Amino acid sequence: MGWIDMHCDTLSELMRMKKGTLQENGLCVDFKRLKQTGAVAQFFACYINIAEFTGDGLMWDHAYERVLSMTDYARRSAGKDFCLAYTADDILSAKKEKKVAGFLTVEEGGVLNGKAERLEELHNRGVRLITLTWNHDNCIGSPNSRDSEVMSRGLTGFGMETVERMNEMGMIVDVSHLSDGGFYDCIRQSRAPVVASHSNARALCEHPRNLTDEMLYTLGEKGGAAGLNFYSPFLKEGGGADISDVARHAAYMIDRAGEEAVALGADLDGFEKTDLPDGIEGVQDMERLWTAFEKAGLTPRQIDKIAYKNVMRILREVLG
Repeated sequence: MGWIDMHCDTLSELMRMKKGTLQENGLCVDFKRLKQTGAVAQFFACYINIAEFTGDGLMWDHAYERVLSMTDYARRSAGKDFCLAYTADDILSAKKEKKVAGFLTVEEGGVLNGKAERLEELHNRGVRLITLTWNHDNCIGSPNSRDSEVMSRGLTGFGMETVERMNEMGMIVDVSHLSDGGFYDCIRQSRAPVVASHSNARALCEHPRNLTDEMLYTLGEKGGAAGLNFYSPFLKEGGGADISDVARHAAYMIDRAGEEAVALGADLDGFEKTDLPDGIEGVQDMERLWTAFEKAGLTPRQIDKIAYKNVMRILREVLG
């Protein structure tokens, strides 16, 4: 089955480790295995942890430079199995050429540092999705938090402008990691569907990174989607999840958000392999997920939408 995943941290990990390639590596994701398992597109995050730049008066600018270096690395990596994609039609072209399409994203909108012109540069470099925050306050808004005051904060004025500009440019607004207040600001501000690229259901696993029932419903009403995250502590209280927990969240999220609003956002290489759910060790095991979905009562139509069709719809609506 063809499938699309909205989030992995493989690109950032490869640059940190300085060994392995996007074509083949010892991490959870590479193009050799993506191709073998029927993937049609993988979103690659240019991830930034701003805490690595603390003490630096130009920390956001240096973080931005690192993002640019990651986009350069990805462009140099294109080859026989992989091509960068910028539109939904690029996925179809890649399939005809028997390649996997790669979409570039930025995970930490703070690298804009209040400079709207950086959005244009990132778009020109192929970035088509921005996760507005990671785990720190930035020029756009505040992150999810167990502190109710932080969680209630909305977008900044620049954050509101960023959402509007992303709509105009054809870039996907990603609310994963964002505060609840920021989530609802994005829902109100954005004229296009928004995504939570790698977030699960908070009712099943009480973690602020997950989405409440109301948020799931609202996301579905907006025409957006949430990508199922494979990180065990987001799947099951205390961790120790297995593949059936991914299916459990899928079924629940369909019930609350609708079958048009659930996708894949596995977050592979964004955490230790020991926190993967039992039954999954990397993209090579993705096909096991379809069986788990079937056992959870999902229909072939619903599985197809989660695997591929929901993201394709959003890509067409947002990127054009």
